[in-house]
Amino acid sequence: MNRSGPPVAAVLLAPGETSRLPALFEYWLAATGTLGRYLPLEVEGDDIGEVISALPKAGFAGLHVSATFQKRVLDHADIITDRAALMSAANTIIFRKDGKIHADNTDGYGFIENIRQTVPNWNPKSGPAAVFGSGRAARVIIAALLEIGVEHIRLTSRTRPRAENLRSEFGTRIEVHDWLKAGNISDGASLVVNATPLGAVGQSEFRVPMDGLLPGAVASDLVVDPPDTRFLRQAATYGAYLADGVGMMLCQAAPSFERWFGIRPPLDEAARQAAIG
Repeated sequence: MNRSGPPVAAVLLAPGETSRLPALFEYWLAATGTLGRYLPLEVEGDDIGEVISALPKAGFAGLHVSATFQKRVLDHADIITDRAALMSAANTIIFRKDGKIHADNTDGYGFIENIRQTVPNWNPKSGPAAVFGSGRAARVIIAALLEIGVEHIRLTSRTRPRAENLRSEFGTRIEVHDWLKAGNISDGASLVVNATPLGAVGQSEFRVPMDGLLPGAVASDLVVDPPDTRFLRQAATYGAYLADGVGMMLCQAAPSFERWFGIRPPLDEAARQAAIG
């Protein structure tokens, strides 16, 4: 295994996929004066195992993994963290010096850390959380909220059976609501989260009333493009603190940068602009 030179890391992408992470890591490497490289790496799905086993020998320290491959890479890991196992997905691979391939998932950490960066005194027990969506992103959010002690989560989805499945898996602190009455779940909520693709470029706008939010509530939108979504703008009109998808991306990527390159990167406005492009 060749680790004599500067560390190299990459984001694993399916053909045709793009990522904002190379621009972000390029900024972080320059801002911290760190020697190293971070590359976009396109692979075919059938080649993942071969690629992952070969990269440590080429001096790679680790990988980010696009959503396309996050479940599949678990089949090629020697060590899977509890949070990656719970998500059935890994967004981060660490090539350890002992030769082991370590799979982790930092999305939940990034979500919570982004809120704490926005509202340092936010109390997860200050009121119910309202989560829109029932896909992989919603699963990440629910697990993270339960872990930090949120006592009640109101969940709604355009696909109610998937929401019911999440309730069955995560327990009675989750209450499922019908999508046609989605606006009701924000009433009295201390946190509202858009874990759907609604509001992203090419998607329909997310229209839901939020006039019943608790004073000083937090609104989080996982959409990255655009970072300033209608969901967040509307929440702001009712005095909510805003935690956008770009902030979450920075917070989930920072631990990986520190692992691979040995220094904690800045979560500053310049990093945001690098990620936004």
